[in-house]
Amino acid sequence: MVSPIFVSACLVGFRCRYDGCFKTSRSVLDLLEGQEWIPVCPEQYAGLPTPRVPMAFAGGTGQDALAGEARIVQQNGREVTQLLLNASRCLVLLGMGWGVKCAILKERSPSCGVTTTYVGEERVKGMGVFAAMLKVEGIEVLSEETLGARGGQP
Repeated sequence: MVSPIFVSACLVGFRCRYDGCFKTSRSVLDLLEGQEWIPVCPEQYAGLPTPRVPMAFAGGTGQDALAGEARIVQQNGREVTQLLLNASRCLVLLGMGWGVKCAILKERSPSCGVTTTYVGEERVKGMGVFAAMLKVEGIEVLSEETLGARGGQP
């Protein structure tokens, strides 16, 4: 049985980004052709609206948030750390139940960033909270920007 792949919903055409847009990736769609995949957006799953106030980390990145050492804060000052941790945890558990072994996520997102995200307005090395949680559970995480490093195979 082939394992389904989690994919950031914005990469496959869902208008779920903070700005109400999408970031459809032709290379991701091509890669997913013939595969079983599940679109996910932890921020929408957390109940945040689309469009929504942009957010970034304060005090660290996703790995730090999992350890309780960083927060995720919207530009208006509203803290959404627990909302995103809860939504991410639910999605990870669902993915594990479905046999997900790999996720292709949107780079730089506070939820889905794989190699970079934002702390305040600064782009830094680090993961979003959902990506970090997936990695802790042994699920491989790739971004639309790192797919080439794997020869285009999930």
